[in-house]
Amino acid sequence: MADTAGEPVMRRTRGLDRAFEILEFLRVKRRPMRPNEIASEIGAPRSSVYELVNLLLNHGMLDYEGGDGRVYLGRRLYFLGTAYAEQFDLMRECDRMLLRLSEETRETAQMCVLEGRKYTVAMMREGLRPFRISASIGELVPLPWTASGRLLLSHLSDTQILDLIPPEDFVLPRGIRLEPGEFIAQARKARSDGFFTFNSEIENFTQCFAVPIYQPDGICTATLCLVAPREDGLNNRDRYLKSLLTAASEISEKLGYGRETPGQDLPRERTGGVRAIDTRG
Repeated sequence: MADTAGEPVMRRTRGLDRAFEILEFLRVKRRPMRPNEIASEIGAPRSSVYELVNLLLNHGMLDYEGGDGRVYLGRRLYFLGTAYAEQFDLMRECDRMLLRLSEETRETAQMCVLEGRKYTVAMMREGLRPFRISASIGELVPLPWTASGRLLLSHLSDTQILDLIPPEDFVLPRGIRLEPGEFIAQARKARSDGFFTFNSEIENFTQCFAVPIYQPDGICTATLCLVAPREDGLNNRDRYLKSLLTAASEISEKLGYGRETPGQDLPRERTGGVRAIDTRG
């Protein structure tokens, strides 16, 4: 009897898991899709996907896009997101700091986070230049391609880093393989310096600066980044890093991180062995 009574609860749990899987799948795909396409992609029964899609449509979590039955993330999710941002100090503080950074430096400022086994830009303020550098918010990017990746994983052991990053993610956009040991060495140096910066191999005219935001236990919970034209980045390196480090230190202190943020003295970056990879933080 006990097992029979628990079956409806288990079915509801599985249904919730599948509903969240559908929402996350559409977030990653970033385009409207038909329910049968969703079912095929996530390996779920069509009947259950159609049932859950209808339920999510009724609750405004999905909306129809176009006239051919395709669905996408709904407007109600936007309102839930804004309510979350209003309550979560990190998001609110980062938005304020990104605005300040973009005004101080005229460069594109980003807040970046770890999303599963990838990196993503969570918030961004474009620079004031006539020609702006931007990225897609929410796009999942391999961690070794980014400056922030070194900082976001810097608290992990070597084994944990290798377990987290898929082996194929060490192949950079131009087909060059970054040795895992080199990435780990860069992560250790980034932790020691309190920042990481490099030139891009994809966009050969840009330079990215990333600094950590620390939670109370000293783990890097997010990064603040600037993406600048290469020449301006080199000419203004210390000034840009000072602005970033000051902003990140203020946020870290508000989150309860009591120790001085590493890298406040702006130690000079060693350039040997560090490959520049991406325009993104």
